[in-house]
Amino acid sequence: MKERKKYSKEFKLDAVSLVLEQGYSRREAASSLDINAQMLGRWVKEHQTEDGQAFRGNGKQNPEQEEIRKLKAQVKRLEMEKDILKKATVFFAAETK
Repeated sequence: MKERKKYSKEFKLDAVSLVLEQGYSRREAASSLDINAQMLGRWVKEHQTEDGQAFRGNGKQNPEQEEIRKLKAQVKRLEMEKDILKKATVFFAAETK
């Protein structure tokens, strides 16, 4: 199976710059960089909508995503603790009979 090619943040920013600042069409810029025009279009759209947070890379989340991740982990931990307490209650209730 073919492995996905990964592009650096600098490469993506340079590619977006060709379209937004230097006036190349997406198709022209994509063919000169030997990438897919649709992918370049996604990069341009992400760059325009992310307020400087575009192309963060794997694992680099914005503050809202980081908070959501932490809250999900906390919920999971609390649910596990609740299940342990339920099982302990059943166990001790059975032992006292």
